[in-house]
Amino acid sequence: MALAVLLVPQAASAASSGKEQDNAQVDKVFADLQKPGSPGCALGVFRDGQILYAKGYGLASVEVNAPITPQTVFDIGSTSKQFTASSIVLLEQQGKLSVNDDVHKYIPELPDYGHKITILNLLNHTSGLRDYLALLPLSGVNEDSVTTDDDALALIIRQKHLNFAPGSQWAYSNTGYFLLSVIVKRVSGMTLREFASRNIFQPLGMTHTVVRNDHTLLIPYRALAYDPGENGGYKLNVSYFEQTGDGAVHTSVEDLAKWDENFYSDQVGGKSFIDEMQERGKLNNGKVLDYAKGLFIGQYRGLPTVSHEGAWGGYRAELMRFPRQHFSVACLCNLGNINPDKRARKVAEVYLGNLMKPDEIAKPQAAISLTPAQMAALTGLYIDPATGSAARILVAGGKVQLQIYGSTFELRAVSSTQFLVAGVDAKIDFVLGNGAAHVSMTTGGLNLPAVTYQKSVQYEPSASAQAAYAGDFKSYELGAVYRLRVVAGKLMLVEISDPSGIPRTGMPMPKMLQPTITDQFEIGDEGIAMQFLKNANSDVTGFDLGGLGIRGIEFLRTTTMDNIPTTF
Repeated sequence: MALAVLLVPQAASAASSGKEQDNAQVDKVFADLQKPGSPGCALGVFRDGQILYAKGYGLASVEVNAPITPQTVFDIGSTSKQFTASSIVLLEQQGKLSVNDDVHKYIPELPDYGHKITILNLLNHTSGLRDYLALLPLSGVNEDSVTTDDDALALIIRQKHLNFAPGSQWAYSNTGYFLLSVIVKRVSGMTLREFASRNIFQPLGMTHTVVRNDHTLLIPYRALAYDPGENGGYKLNVSYFEQTGDGAVHTSVEDLAKWDENFYSDQVGGKSFIDEMQERGKLNNGKVLDYAKGLFIGQYRGLPTVSHEGAWGGYRAELMRFPRQHFSVACLCNLGNINPDKRARKVAEVYLGNLMKPDEIAKPQAAISLTPAQMAALTGLYIDPATGSAARILVAGGKVQLQIYGSTFELRAVSSTQFLVAGVDAKIDFVLGNGAAHVSMTTGGLNLPAVTYQKSVQYEPSASAQAAYAGDFKSYELGAVYRLRVVAGKLMLVEISDPSGIPRTGMPMPKMLQPTITDQFEIGDEGIAMQFLKNANSDVTGFDLGGLGIRGIEFLRTTTMDNIPTTF
């Protein structure tokens, strides 16, 4: 008996010491955010239905020096999608819809594309609908503008084509989840904000969680969001968009703990609800996807995970669950260059590292020195055939580099054809053969599938040749006019305007159009490609616009502004 008495305080002391060591290791993950005046993150670590550790790092408001706490509320961007999906599944349980219903049953104004598009296609990102968040800036809408459900829906229903036949491919599209919010409203008679509050947030006691569908809405404990300033410091970056479904949920790590536990307790929806939420989607050919309903189903270092990232304005979010360990990490941030996904995984390693397999990307690998000839064989222009987006491989200072979307990344060779991308959880595999090379880039941050870029011949038109592409081009689908001119020997997009000629400010102007392959240019560093079209006389008649989330938007050369919508 005396021995037991002696052991109890020692065991308690050891447990306390272990907890303090874990907390110290976790704090190191956020050490860079603890400098004076910095925005930061709120962290929540959940295990067995309890908050194991919760802490704020940095400032919720730089202006008033207000610290982030576990009660601080953040816009969680696309992490919101699981709540939209939950609302649809709950409506299905209530017998008000089926996920196999044709979307046109609820949104009849959506064009008939010759294919059935189901609610399940929207949930799984297999609809083929163009991403409206990519369409808005291309139509000239400034990201700081106030936009509404009506604005988004008007733009979506003007699209004449799909990116692909429904169910044939997977491509992340915010359009699908926005349309789900429209369906919730039309079926239930409540906005998504009202429905989610009544059916999810209130039953779970998520008292600080709201779907923000009004840019003037005041939200207690809300953090502002920031981007790094050009000359040091920070600049404000919050959204005034009012449409919901694809984002707009504002919540705290403490409230997310209650939502996370529902996947074990079944309090809202029951077991059938939890099972359906986590049922992975399928393509028409039977291929099983890594995406369920607002959730990525994957693994990290050998452990199964259920997760979703979010990014909107300067907000960043991650909720990552390890279901077999009844363990989760929520990381909500208010600085645009923070990677909460990477930090959440590092936190998980503190607690679950002994259960994990070695990290194949992060573990040290001997650098391979390539000969100048080996590096030269890889350099050049690479094009994504599906979208026209361009990437370039070059050699500078004896190192191989990747240029894509306006950023340059150093590549570290681990073999003559395999590279790791510095600062990003990604790898690149080159496949060479018969003079035709392509590069397959696999990114881990957003759980996106591999993208294959084909090596292509760089188009180098003269200034006079570029003049043939100049002119005014109109798009009914975007309700906009693009003015292309040759300035100082370079083809430029000098203005996006509405049909009456009033300039729009969605993208800073002018934008240089950089030639890629024959008759194709990319708009600055936007990853958006213009594929020019010609008639039998080789006269330029228009172009198709393509890029991330969009393919084949039609523009026609014009001298008039007729038949173009005046609203976006």
